[in-house]
Amino acid sequence: MNTRIDHRIISGIIEPGSSVLDLGCGNGDLLELLTKEKNVRAQGIEIDEQAIYQCVAKGLSVFHGDIDSGLSEYADRSFDYVILNQSLQQVRHVESVLKDALRVGKKVIIGLPNFAYCKARFQLFFGGRVPVTPSLPYSWYDTPNLHFLSLSDFLYYCRERGIKIEKAVYTQGKKRSGLFPNFFAELGIFVIK
Repeated sequence: MNTRIDHRIISGIIEPGSSVLDLGCGNGDLLELLTKEKNVRAQGIEIDEQAIYQCVAKGLSVFHGDIDSGLSEYADRSFDYVILNQSLQQVRHVESVLKDALRVGKKVIIGLPNFAYCKARFQLFFGGRVPVTPSLPYSWYDTPNLHFLSLSDFLYYCRERGIKIEKAVYTQGKKRSGLFPNFFAELGIFVIK
């Protein structure tokens, strides 16, 4: 199985036997990896019914729901980790979703595409069109993304709100990237609390 780099990095962060809530879990590939490799107690929330069917076929516990509606049914610190991988930029109410995730999880793992990635910048500058890259694979008219942020935007957001970033990992293609991440990294993965 060819595991995505962001999934490998997140799996490396998660402690074995932890409890995990994946918000916007998609087809469940990450949750499946975590249950097999880390023996986690996993639960997901997903809005897309077809994705939920794929999760159920993998034997995963996934609830149909809109994470923008909140997590009021979950107690404070009821999960070791809450994951928002490739989903934060798609929610309408970033503030309330993050606040709920930080309340429910002891730690929160955020995975974000970098809208300031050098290839995206070049496409916009030289082509004059909204960029399409491996980490931003959608055309402007069919993108699920509502918020277009850079890695620097997210770091600034956390700093302004007193959110502690415990770990940051950046990737480019199928490898890690460390040099000038806001320019060279396609994705950023952050552990916050």
